[in-house]
Amino acid sequence: MTRTAIISDIHGNLVALEAVLEDIKGQNVDRIVCLGDVIGYGPDPCACLDHAMTFDCCILGNHDSSALFDPEGFNVAAEQAIFWTRAQIECGADGPDASRRRMQYICQLPRMIDEGNILLVHGSPRGPTNEYVFPEDTQNIKKMEKLFSLVSHLCFQGHTHVPGVFTADLRFVRPVDTGAGYDVTDRSQRLMINVGSVGQPRDCDPRSCYVIYDEERVEFRRVEYDVEKTVAAIEAEPELDDFLGYRLREGR
Repeated sequence: MTRTAIISDIHGNLVALEAVLEDIKGQNVDRIVCLGDVIGYGPDPCACLDHAMTFDCCILGNHDSSALFDPEGFNVAAEQAIFWTRAQIECGADGPDASRRRMQYICQLPRMIDEGNILLVHGSPRGPTNEYVFPEDTQNIKKMEKLFSLVSHLCFQGHTHVPGVFTADLRFVRPVDTGAGYDVTDRSQRLMINVGSVGQPRDCDPRSCYVIYDEERVEFRRVEYDVEKTVAAIEAEPELDDFLGYRLREGR
C-alpha cells in the first residue's frame, strides 16, 4: 500500500514548509506530491523551489505560471508579490546557474497528472491551473456536475487554500468532520479533495494543512509553525505587502 503526502500552496513560506516536511518524516510516506503554487506571496521563493525539486512530482499552479508570464486577475498585493518573486528567481543571490535551474523547473511543470483513478491538479479537473472550487459551489449544480463528470474516482486539488472533501451528491465535508480519516475504498465513489495550504491557510486555522493518502483513506493533518518568523520576513521586504504576513496569524 503506497502512502502519499499531498501538499499544496506553499507560497514561498519556507518556515511553514520545513515544519510540514518535518511532520511528513514521521508519517512513513513513500512519496511527496505537490499540487502547485510553490511560490507567490511569501518571502522565500528560491528556497521553496529548491525543496520542490526534491519532491516526487509537482503540478503547475497559477502563481508558478505567473512567475513566467504576466499575472491575470491578481489583486494589487498579489501582483506586486509575484513581480518581486520573479525578480528573486531570475537574479538569485546564488548565481545564474541556480536561477536558470529554477526557471527551467517551473517551465517543465505539468498542468495535471492523471494516474488512472487519481487526478492531480492545482485548480479543478476542468481548469487545472486557474479554476477555483469553493465550498459554496456545492450550490452550483451545473458546475459541480461538469467537474465530477471529469473525475473517475479521486481528484486532489488546492488553489482555494480551504481543505475538505467534495462529494458527488454535493456535500462539502470539512476536515474536522472526517475523524481519523475519510474512507475512499469505494472505487465507484467520486470525490474532489482539497488538501488545503501549507503556506497560507484560509479556513481560519493558521496551522499548515496537508493530506496523507494511503489508498484506503484520506487524512488531513495540521502542523503548527512559527508564524511570526514568516511575518517578520515579509515585513523586512519593502516590496511585499505586510498584510500578506498579518493574514497568516488568523489563517485567512
